[in-house]
Amino acid sequence: MKRREFLGTSAAALLASEVSWALPMDHKIKAVGLQLYTVRNAMKGDFDGTVAKVAQVGYKEVEFAGYYDHSPKDIRALLDKNGLTSPSTHVGYDIVEKKWAEQIEISHAIGHQYIVCPWIDEKQRTADGMKRAADLFQKAGEESAKAGIQFAYHNHTFEFQKVAGLEGKVPYDLILATDPKYVKLELDLCWASVAGQDPVKLFEEHPGRFPLVHVKDMKQLPKGEEAATASPDKVMANMTEVGGGVIDFKRIFAHSEQAGIKHYFVEHDFPKDPWESISKSYTYLHNLTF
Repeated sequence: MKRREFLGTSAAALLASEVSWALPMDHKIKAVGLQLYTVRNAMKGDFDGTVAKVAQVGYKEVEFAGYYDHSPKDIRALLDKNGLTSPSTHVGYDIVEKKWAEQIEISHAIGHQYIVCPWIDEKQRTADGMKRAADLFQKAGEESAKAGIQFAYHNHTFEFQKVAGLEGKVPYDLILATDPKYVKLELDLCWASVAGQDPVKLFEEHPGRFPLVHVKDMKQLPKGEEAATASPDKVMANMTEVGGGVIDFKRIFAHSEQAGIKHYFVEHDFPKDPWESISKSYTYLHNLTF
C-alpha cells in the first residue's frame, strides 16, 4: 500500500471511530429473566426439571414465587447446576410482617439480592391500611439493608386507583413516599400501563427507584375512565407474549438507565402454553435493542 493510500485509509478509520463514538449506542438486555409464577403448574409437578427447562430456553435469571418445600441449599445447587442466578424472590405480606428475619436468612443462602412483596390484601386497601403497609415496608427495608438485601414492592393496578381518605393521593404515592434507600420498586410495566400510567413518566419523576421490572404485554389497554377502575381480572384475556401486544417496550427501556433497571423478568399470569409463551417472550427481549 502506498503511503498516500495508507494515510487516507487511516484517516477514514479514525473518522469512523469518532463518529461511532458520538452516535448513541444500541443497548440490549444482558440477562433476560423469568418470574417462575409463569410456569407454576409445571413447578408443582417437577421442580428441578422445570428450572432446567427454563434455562434451556435461554433465560439466565429467575425470580421465585414460592420454593415448593425445597431447601435453600438444594435451590442454590439447582441454580448453579443450570447456570442460573436468582436475584430476587416474591414473598407474601405475612412473611414481611411475621417471618422477615427468617426470609432474609433464606435469601442469603439462595443468593437473592432483593426480596419483593407483590400484594396487599383487598381488605387492607383502605387509607389506614395502606399507611400501615408503607410503614411496614420502610421498617422491613431498614432491617434487610443491615443484612445487605434490598426490599422492593411490586404493583398491580389498585395502587394507582383512588382510595377514600388519602386526600387525592393513591396508594402508590404512599409507597413512593418511603425512603428510596430502603424501599425500591419492581414496576410491573403491564399493570401500570393497564392503570393508565406511563412508566417513562414514573422513571423521570423517581429516577433510580426501579431496579426490577416485570415485562408482560397486552393486546389492548383500557382507555380513559376504564383505566381508572381496571383490575387484572377484568383484562386478563388481553394478556399476550412480550412483543405481541401494544406496550412500547423499546420506548420504555430507552429509559432503563434513568430508571435504574438491573433485572428484567418476563411474566404471563395465565399462558395457554407456558413453554411456547416464555420462548416467544425470551426471543423478543433477547433480540430487542433500545
